Amino acid sequence: MEYIKRAIEDVVEHSAKTFKCILITGARQTGKSTLVEHLFSHVKEVSFDDPFVEEQARDNPEMFMSLNEPPVFFDEIQYVPSLFRYIKQSCDSNDSKGLYYLSGSQPFKLMDLASDSLAGRVAIVELPPFSLREILHNDFHTPFLPTMDYIKDRNKNAVKPNNIWQIIHRGGYPEIQNPDMDWTMFFSSYVKTYLERDVRGLAAVQDLDAFRRFMVACAARTGQLLNYANIADEVGKDATTIKKWVSILEASGIVYILEPYSNSALKRIIKTPKLYFRDTGLAAYLTRWLTPETLAAGAMSGAFFETFVISEILKSYSNRGLDYRYFVSYYRGKDNRKIKKNGSVIQKESEIDFIIEQNGMLYPIEIKMNNKVSADMTSAFTILDKIPDKKRGTGAVICMCSMPGALRENVFQIPYWYI
Repeated sequence: MEYIKRAIEDVVEHSAKTFKCILITGARQTGKSTLVEHLFSHVKEVSFDDPFVEEQARDNPEMFMSLNEPPVFFDEIQYVPSLFRYIKQSCDSNDSKGLYYLSGSQPFKLMDLASDSLAGRVAIVELPPFSLREILHNDFHTPFLPTMDYIKDRNKNAVKPNNIWQIIHRGGYPEIQNPDMDWTMFFSSYVKTYLERDVRGLAAVQDLDAFRRFMVACAARTGQLLNYANIADEVGKDATTIKKWVSILEASGIVYILEPYSNSALKRIIKTPKLYFRDTGLAAYLTRWLTPETLAAGAMSGAFFETFVISEILKSYSNRGLDYRYFVSYYRGKDNRKIKKNGSVIQKESEIDFIIEQNGMLYPIEIKMNNKVSADMTSAFTILDKIPDKKRGTGAVICMCSMPGALRENVFQIPYWYI
């Protein structure tokens, strides 16, 4: 299969010139090894997926490091976390840049290890599955923001895909972009490898059949509030175990937990996070939507479209080397929606699907799987006006519309393919 250019390539190349270590994290099979091999073909590669190599590095790290001098690429470094201290020592004794190229499929664990051991020496970048921009070979790198400037810039090269549901159903993993790759076979092997390597490695989970059922239960809830007790009842485990297992999915890059917006000015906010699968293809496989057509017409189509849109927004940031976890959120609560019913005033729950915060501005986003949208869908946006020291920026409804436009003075409609 022909190599598809990754949007993050320039970020990785720049990091190699300015840092001694480059750590590329991301879920299994997002193309981390291929990226490093493509950009730094001159660098020796050592993979800890090989049990013999892993054993050598763990049992005799001094000898291992002396036999693999920099520049060197250590693939799946999470299997030998003890090496980080030796990498630190080597970095401290050498003033050169681009000494160690590291990759691994346990993002959160590796970020913690690298931050503790290699602070100031390492650039950490997250490689997600392919974005829609990458699949369409669209060379546009600006992170998404619902502003007039962004829309004008995106107008120059935005391309609408022929069949978005085929892309949503197939997912963004590099190998699955090969049209000859069997969809069911790929994800069957992916889940099996993930369970046997990452799950056991992260938490020594013994009941893999129960964990597989748990993954299916989570996939069926993508885009929903994270209810541990509800999942526990379905899987037959206690809520404490489910919390632990959700943290495994998050730590290995399978799901993203979107936290609610928090501010003391909002008194009636729901503080439960939402769960999103990072790849819609994997979620479709686990929930047995076997074709793009059945997924598009099925009961979960709205949840999958929302999952896809939020994933694409996050990719636009991670592909610039930006850690989005601290400036994205959602809102759900009863702070400002009051309606009259049977002569009395009641508080009505409202929601903002996604909020991006930048430079003291809050940009609200609603996601609708509709061709036509209206300004009424954004009535909850005014809740953000109650927050002191923050300003509400332009908002948007991201939808299936044919072109961008204004719904009101400070709210746009934006096609999903403009992300």
